[in-house]
This record gives sequence, structure tokens and C-alpha cells, in this order.
Amino acid sequence: MLNLLFKRRSIRKYQEKPIEGEKIQELIKALLLSPSSRNIKPWEFIVIDDRELLKQLASSKSSSAAFLSGAALGIVIIADSQKSDVWVEDCSIASIILQLMAESLGLGSCWIQIRERWHESGQRAGDYIKKLLNIPEPYQVESIIAIGYPAENKSPHSESELPYYKVHFNDFGKAYKISGQGR
Repeated sequence: MLNLLFKRRSIRKYQEKPIEGEKIQELIKALLLSPSSRNIKPWEFIVIDDRELLKQLASSKSSSAAFLSGAALGIVIIADSQKSDVWVEDCSIASIILQLMAESLGLGSCWIQIRERWHESGQRAGDYIKKLLNIPEPYQVESIIAIGYPAENKSPHSESELPYYKVHFNDFGKAYKISGQGR
């Protein structure tokens, strides 16, 4: 698992290569296995491979979603906000599970935050997407995960860059010591 986490990077450039059906099935299984609070599973997923629709979704917010138009797949993560008061967290967990599964399959991915973001028209990005994809109330859009075969190489994270100073031991301000250095 740590190797997967070290390797996973946000990929925004993709090859013009479709994702095989078997890999899409694996991604869907990973989503459906995502944990949720009290196992309520308020999330649902819209899998998109239509190029024109991906282009329209790429303009769902004012900036930083344009790369979606080059992805082979976009998965919109939504939830029935009336089923759970922690739907945001549940959708976030599903989003990262999807990204880790994509990495394990040799695919690149990047999270596109939608909730609390804005479309250039002044409407909420989520409302733009809900209209585009016919998503009914009370569903809310958390994110879109862009997925495809990477057309860029990013070096993995290294252990030396891990911010261990952000880890406290038994009390805030008590530094966690890296293994072998005692506590």
C-alpha cells in the first residue's frame, strides 16, 4: 500500500487511449467497496466516457478542470445529501479509493473539486453538472475524478519529503520521532 501511495501523483495529461472495459469494471468495484459512515452508502457514481460530455464537464468550474477533456474517463461522485449528514466525507473517501485503484491499474487520475466551486456563469459548479447530467434533488456533486493512461511522468514521492513535523505523539507539540530514534 505504501508503494502505491508513494507512486500516486495527480495526472493532468492523458494519452488518447480508451480504458479497457475490464479496468472500468475494477474501478467500479472499488467505488462500490468504499466505506461510508454507518454503511449508509449515500454516494452514487456517473461514469462518463463520451468525449463531448467530458468536454462540457471540463468547463464545469472557472478554472482547473480543463484537463478533463483529455481524459478517457470521468467519474462524477454524487450523494443523496438527505441520507447522511456526512455525505461529503463518504464521497471524499470514495474519490480517493478510486484514485488509488486507478493507480494500481496503471492509470493516472486527478481529483476535480466541485462542491463549493463556481461555474463561469456565476452558478455553482454542482448546479451546472446537475443540469447537464439530469441529476435530481436532493443529490449533490462532490467531485469528478479524471482518469486515463498518463501522458506525463511524475516522479514518486520520496520518504525524505514526508512532513513528519505534522505528526504529534500523545500531545500536540510533542514531536513524533522517526522509527529508530526513540520516542
